[in-house]
Amino acid sequence: MKKLDLAKDLSSTTYPGRGIVIGRSKDGSKAVTAYFIMGRSSNSRNRIFVAEGEGIRTEAFDPSKLEDPSLIIYAPVRVLGNKTIVTNGDQTDTIYEGMDKQMTFEQSLRSREFEPDAPNYTPRISGILHVEGGEFSYAMSILKSDNGDPSSCCRYTFAYNQALAGEGRFIHTYMGDGNPLPSFEGEPTFVGIDTDDIDELTDLIWSNLNEDNKVSLFVRMINIADGSYETRIVNKNVR
Repeated sequence: MKKLDLAKDLSSTTYPGRGIVIGRSKDGSKAVTAYFIMGRSSNSRNRIFVAEGEGIRTEAFDPSKLEDPSLIIYAPVRVLGNKTIVTNGDQTDTIYEGMDKQMTFEQSLRSREFEPDAPNYTPRISGILHVEGGEFSYAMSILKSDNGDPSSCCRYTFAYNQALAGEGRFIHTYMGDGNPLPSFEGEPTFVGIDTDDIDELTDLIWSNLNEDNKVSLFVRMINIADGSYETRIVNKNVR
Protein backbone atom coordinates (compact mmCIF):
# COMPACT_ATOMS: atom_id res chain seq x y z
CA MET A 1 0.00 0.00 0.00
CA LYS A 2 1.31 3.42 -0.94
CA LYS A 3 1.89 5.84 1.93
CA LEU A 4 0.02 9.08 1.25
CA ASP A 5 0.87 12.59 2.36
CA LEU A 6 -1.62 13.49 5.10
CA ALA A 7 -1.78 17.18 4.14
CA LYS A 8 -2.54 16.37 0.49
CA ASP A 9 -5.13 13.77 1.42
CA LEU A 10 -6.91 16.18 3.77
CA SER A 11 -6.97 18.97 1.20
CA SER A 12 -8.11 16.73 -1.66
CA THR A 13 -11.80 17.08 -0.77
CA THR A 14 -13.96 19.88 0.59
CA TYR A 15 -15.91 17.58 2.86
CA PRO A 16 -14.38 14.43 4.38
CA GLY A 17 -16.88 14.93 7.25
CA ARG A 18 -15.49 13.74 10.56
CA GLY A 19 -12.08 12.09 10.66
CA ILE A 20 -9.75 10.13 12.92
CA VAL A 21 -5.97 9.85 12.49
CA ILE A 22 -3.97 7.40 14.62
CA GLY A 23 -0.29 6.55 14.32
CA ARG A 24 3.19 6.87 15.75
CA SER A 25 5.43 9.93 15.72
CA LYS A 26 8.40 10.19 13.40
CA ASP A 27 10.93 9.34 16.13
CA GLY A 28 8.75 6.52 17.46
CA SER A 29 8.45 7.91 20.98
CA LYS A 30 4.80 9.01 20.88
CA ALA A 31 1.40 7.59 20.08
CA VAL A 32 -0.51 10.11 18.00
CA THR A 33 -4.21 10.70 17.48
CA ALA A 34 -6.32 13.45 15.98
CA TYR A 35 -10.06 13.92 15.55
CA PHE A 36 -11.75 16.65 13.53
CA ILE A 37 -15.32 17.62 12.79
CA MET A 38 -16.72 19.55 9.86
CA GLY A 39 -20.18 20.88 9.12
CA ARG A 40 -22.40 22.01 6.26
CA SER A 41 -25.51 22.96 8.26
CA SER A 42 -25.71 25.82 10.75
CA ASN A 43 -26.47 23.28 13.49
CA SER A 44 -23.33 21.27 12.73
CA ARG A 45 -21.19 24.39 12.53
CA ASN A 46 -22.48 25.70 15.85
CA ARG A 47 -20.03 23.58 17.87
CA ILE A 48 -16.78 23.68 19.76
CA PHE A 49 -14.58 21.12 21.52
CA VAL A 50 -14.04 21.56 25.26
CA ALA A 51 -11.89 19.55 27.65
CA GLU A 52 -13.69 17.12 29.95
CA GLY A 53 -11.55 15.09 32.35
CA GLU A 54 -8.87 13.33 30.29
CA GLY A 55 -11.05 13.58 27.18
CA ILE A 56 -13.18 16.13 25.37
CA ARG A 57 -16.83 16.76 24.53
CA THR A 58 -18.67 18.81 21.95
CA GLU A 59 -20.68 21.81 23.06
CA ALA A 60 -22.92 24.32 21.31
CA PHE A 61 -21.00 27.51 20.59
CA ASP A 62 -24.25 29.48 20.81
CA PRO A 63 -26.75 27.47 22.91
CA SER A 64 -29.64 29.66 21.72
CA LYS A 65 -29.10 28.41 18.15
CA LEU A 66 -28.85 24.69 18.98
CA GLU A 67 -31.49 22.82 16.97
CA ASP A 68 -31.06 19.06 17.39
CA PRO A 69 -28.37 17.86 19.81
CA SER A 70 -28.90 14.13 19.22
CA LEU A 71 -26.06 13.49 16.75
CA ILE A 72 -23.79 16.47 17.35
CA ILE A 73 -23.37 16.69 21.15
CA TYR A 74 -21.27 13.83 22.53
CA ALA A 75 -17.88 12.94 24.04
CA PRO A 76 -15.52 12.14 21.15
CA VAL A 77 -12.59 11.22 23.43
CA ARG A 78 -12.53 9.29 26.71
CA VAL A 79 -9.69 7.54 28.55
CA LEU A 80 -10.04 4.16 30.28
CA GLY A 81 -6.82 3.30 32.10
CA ASN A 82 -4.14 2.87 29.41
CA LYS A 83 -6.68 3.05 26.57
CA THR A 84 -7.71 6.20 24.71
CA ILE A 85 -11.02 5.97 22.84
CA VAL A 86 -11.74 8.32 19.91
CA THR A 87 -15.02 8.26 17.96
CA ASN A 88 -17.42 10.41 15.96
CA GLY A 89 -20.43 9.89 18.21
CA ASP A 90 -21.85 8.66 21.48
CA GLN A 91 -20.44 5.20 20.76
CA THR A 92 -17.45 6.50 22.72
CA ASP A 93 -19.54 5.76 25.81
CA THR A 94 -20.59 2.36 24.43
CA ILE A 95 -16.95 1.35 23.96
CA TYR A 96 -15.91 2.74 27.34
CA GLU A 97 -18.67 0.90 29.19
CA GLY A 98 -18.14 -2.33 27.26
CA MET A 99 -14.39 -2.44 27.77
CA ASP A 100 -14.86 -1.55 31.42
CA LYS A 101 -16.82 -4.83 31.61
CA GLN A 102 -13.96 -6.76 29.95
CA MET A 103 -15.49 -6.77 26.46
CA THR A 104 -13.24 -6.17 23.46
CA PHE A 105 -13.34 -3.07 21.29
CA GLU A 106 -15.15 -5.00 18.55
CA GLN A 107 -17.60 -6.67 20.93
CA SER A 108 -18.49 -3.34 22.51
CA LEU A 109 -19.59 -1.98 19.13
CA ARG A 110 -21.86 -4.93 18.29
CA SER A 111 -24.82 -3.08 19.80
CA ARG A 112 -24.33 -0.06 17.52
CA GLU A 113 -24.91 0.74 13.85
CA PHE A 114 -24.48 3.73 11.51
CA GLU A 115 -26.25 6.97 12.38
CA PRO A 116 -30.01 7.22 11.68
CA ASP A 117 -29.64 10.33 9.53
CA ALA A 118 -31.27 9.29 6.25
CA PRO A 119 -30.40 9.54 3.42
CA ASN A 120 -26.71 9.81 4.45
CA TYR A 121 -26.64 7.05 7.10
CA THR A 122 -23.37 8.52 8.35
CA PRO A 123 -20.87 5.79 9.30
CA ARG A 124 -19.80 5.49 12.92
CA ILE A 125 -16.01 5.59 12.95
CA SER A 126 -14.07 4.66 16.09
CA GLY A 127 -10.49 4.21 17.20
CA ILE A 128 -8.70 2.96 20.29
CA LEU A 129 -5.06 3.45 21.33
CA HIS A 130 -3.44 1.06 23.82
CA VAL A 131 -0.22 2.30 25.41
CA GLU A 132 1.32 0.06 28.07
CA GLY A 133 4.78 -1.06 29.14
CA GLY A 134 6.52 0.88 26.41
CA GLU A 135 4.36 -0.72 23.71
CA PHE A 136 1.73 0.87 21.46
CA SER A 137 -1.00 -0.76 19.39
CA TYR A 138 -4.27 0.53 18.02
CA ALA A 139 -7.44 -0.42 16.19
CA MET A 140 -10.04 1.32 14.06
CA SER A 141 -13.64 0.50 13.23
CA ILE A 142 -16.31 1.63 10.80
CA LEU A 143 -20.00 0.71 10.96
CA LYS A 144 -21.75 1.65 7.72
CA SER A 145 -24.90 0.96 5.74
CA ASP A 146 -24.67 -1.61 2.96
CA ASN A 147 -24.28 0.74 -0.01
CA GLY A 148 -26.92 3.08 1.38
CA ASP A 149 -29.39 0.33 2.35
CA PRO A 150 -30.26 0.84 6.04
CA SER A 151 -31.60 -2.69 6.43
CA SER A 152 -28.02 -4.01 6.56
CA CYS A 153 -25.03 -2.83 8.62
CA CYS A 154 -21.49 -3.62 7.47
CA ARG A 155 -18.93 -3.88 10.28
CA TYR A 156 -15.19 -3.57 9.73
CA THR A 157 -12.40 -3.58 12.32
CA PHE A 158 -8.74 -2.95 11.52
CA ALA A 159 -6.07 -3.79 14.12
CA TYR A 160 -2.47 -2.56 14.09
CA ASN A 161 -0.55 -4.57 16.67
CA GLN A 162 2.85 -2.98 16.23
CA ALA A 163 2.49 0.68 15.31
CA LEU A 164 5.56 1.71 13.31
CA ALA A 165 7.39 5.03 13.63
CA GLY A 166 6.34 7.71 11.18
CA GLU A 167 3.25 5.82 10.03
CA GLY A 168 -0.46 6.16 10.67
CA ARG A 169 -3.96 5.46 9.41
CA PHE A 170 -6.71 7.93 8.54
CA ILE A 171 -10.42 7.12 8.42
CA HIS A 172 -13.25 9.55 7.78
CA THR A 173 -17.00 9.43 7.36
CA TYR A 174 -17.41 10.53 3.74
CA MET A 175 -15.50 10.10 0.48
CA GLY A 176 -16.34 13.71 -0.36
CA ASP A 177 -19.24 16.09 -0.74
CA GLY A 178 -22.51 15.00 -2.33
CA ASN A 179 -26.21 14.44 -1.78
CA PRO A 180 -26.53 11.96 -0.24
CA LEU A 181 -23.02 12.03 1.18
CA PRO A 182 -21.00 9.00 -0.02
CA SER A 183 -19.72 6.83 2.84
CA PHE A 184 -16.03 6.10 3.32
CA GLU A 185 -14.84 3.06 1.36
CA GLY A 186 -12.01 0.57 1.92
CA GLU A 187 -9.50 0.23 4.73
CA PRO A 188 -8.14 3.26 6.57
CA THR A 189 -5.78 5.35 4.43
CA PHE A 190 -2.07 4.73 5.03
CA VAL A 191 -0.49 8.12 5.80
CA GLY A 192 2.82 9.45 7.01
CA ILE A 193 3.24 11.01 10.46
CA ASP A 194 6.26 13.11 9.57
CA THR A 195 6.77 15.00 12.82
CA ASP A 196 7.32 14.60 16.57
CA ASP A 197 5.93 18.06 17.33
CA ILE A 198 2.27 18.35 18.36
CA ASP A 199 1.94 21.96 17.24
CA GLU A 200 3.35 21.16 13.82
CA LEU A 201 0.89 18.28 13.38
CA THR A 202 -2.02 20.38 14.65
CA ASP A 203 -1.23 23.15 12.19
CA LEU A 204 -0.80 20.69 9.31
CA ILE A 205 -4.23 19.15 9.86
CA TRP A 206 -6.11 22.37 10.59
CA SER A 207 -4.62 24.33 7.69
CA ASN A 208 -5.48 21.59 5.18
CA LEU A 209 -9.14 21.19 6.15
CA ASN A 210 -11.58 23.14 4.00
CA GLU A 211 -11.89 26.64 5.42
CA ASP A 212 -15.65 26.92 4.96
CA ASN A 213 -16.52 23.54 6.47
CA LYS A 214 -14.01 22.88 9.25
CA VAL A 215 -15.34 23.28 12.81
CA SER A 216 -13.02 21.80 15.47
CA LEU A 217 -9.86 19.73 15.89
CA PHE A 218 -8.39 17.66 18.74
CA VAL A 219 -4.80 16.38 18.68
CA ARG A 220 -3.00 14.31 21.31
CA MET A 221 0.49 12.86 21.57
CA ILE A 222 1.08 10.22 24.25
CA ASN A 223 4.58 9.42 25.50
CA ILE A 224 4.84 5.66 24.98
CA ALA A 225 7.46 5.29 27.72
CA ASP A 226 5.38 6.68 30.59
CA GLY A 227 1.85 7.47 29.32
CA SER A 228 2.08 11.24 29.82
CA TYR A 229 0.48 13.30 27.07
CA GLU A 230 0.04 16.67 25.44
CA THR A 231 -3.24 17.87 23.92
CA ARG A 232 -4.25 20.62 21.52
CA ILE A 233 -7.78 21.82 20.78
CA VAL A 234 -8.59 24.20 17.93
CA ASN A 235 -12.06 25.69 17.39
CA LYS A 236 -13.14 27.84 14.46
CA ASN A 237 -15.71 29.44 16.78
CA VAL A 238 -13.88 31.29 19.55
CA ARG A 239 -15.63 32.73 22.60
